[in-house]
Amino acid sequence: MGWQLFVALRYLTSKHKEKFISIISFISVLGVAVGVAALIVVIAVMSGFDNDLKEKMIGTNAHMMVETDYGMKPSEKMLSIITETPHVLAASFYLHGQALIRSNGNVTGVIVKGIDPIREESVSKIKTYIKKGTVDFGEDGVIIGSELASRLKLKLGDTVSLVSQSDINGGRFKVTGIFTSGMYEYDMNLIYTGIGKAQELFAAPNLVSGISIKADDAFNVFSIKKELIEKLGPEFTVRTWMDMNRNLIAALKLEKTVMFLILTLIVIVACLNIASTLIMTVLEKTKDIGILKSIGASNDNIMAIFAFEGALIGSLGTALGTALGMILCWCLKTYKFINLPQEIYYIDRLPVKLELQDVSLIVVSSLIISLVATIYPAYKASKLDPTEALRYE
Repeated sequence: MGWQLFVALRYLTSKHKEKFISIISFISVLGVAVGVAALIVVIAVMSGFDNDLKEKMIGTNAHMMVETDYGMKPSEKMLSIITETPHVLAASFYLHGQALIRSNGNVTGVIVKGIDPIREESVSKIKTYIKKGTVDFGEDGVIIGSELASRLKLKLGDTVSLVSQSDINGGRFKVTGIFTSGMYEYDMNLIYTGIGKAQELFAAPNLVSGISIKADDAFNVFSIKKELIEKLGPEFTVRTWMDMNRNLIAALKLEKTVMFLILTLIVIVACLNIASTLIMTVLEKTKDIGILKSIGASNDNIMAIFAFEGALIGSLGTALGTALGMILCWCLKTYKFINLPQEIYYIDRLPVKLELQDVSLIVVSSLIISLVATIYPAYKASKLDPTEALRYE
């Protein structure tokens, strides 16, 4: 331990002539701790919502989709080319289009997606999302979202009519399953049926819209996309789930960044108290500074003493805030303190995801801000003239 750090510790822990300085020091530590804790909790909750939303996006859709402008003929050879690509786990054909659903005198527009139920289970979480019924369509079954079922007052076994532009007479379908993905847009507007019935509805025999693909890592799909484009050629369009939700993902990232910057202001305000504490300490320790300089201490030595003192206050506050924030995150994740309306958010508690990189960024930012706050008081202390400091002592 250098003597400068030793002196800084003595100044920080010893009793001050003015008790007000000790009170401000305590407030500075407390302010930094509250700011850091608030940052950790808010960012963890936002990361939780972000992760929850992405899981729902990935669960309803496949990780990637291969499509053409006018549809394609299902080919097992093409499936083999795709599934043999590194990091691809499974693939499945699908056919989708717009239609009208009619039931109990109500009519609304929907997206009908024809799938192979066995293969679809390997590329999406449709089986997990089924809350009532099964994925087995039978001859004329459909699986509808829970929001659509609620709006049209449908239950398992009810019959609905689907009308498309290609088939204005429509067809009769039986509700064999009801799913809940947690995304209102899908639960309200998406209907699943067998790929054969979808081909009849859209008058597209032996055609599919594209191929759904599941990768081994949903967040590392762009390298797979690049390789598939090279393999399949320009006539095929390859899109990832990130491409399809680009605007929403960008909005979530921007919101998290803005919240970080806003809440960092709390830490900045707390660190201004550190500067105030050091300024008052410098005024109180003018005699000490004069003595130290008279026995050979340099300007840099004096500056280091007060920089160390401010850094110690900031470090203590940051450590307490980090511990408090992590404890609060654990409590929010473990216990149900805050109830959320499940019909709106599809979850009944705050989702919390504590990420090491977020905590590290917050801790480093707090320490840097604390250190910056010490620069001016430490600089002013280093410029004190020892003869002036000791003249009236």
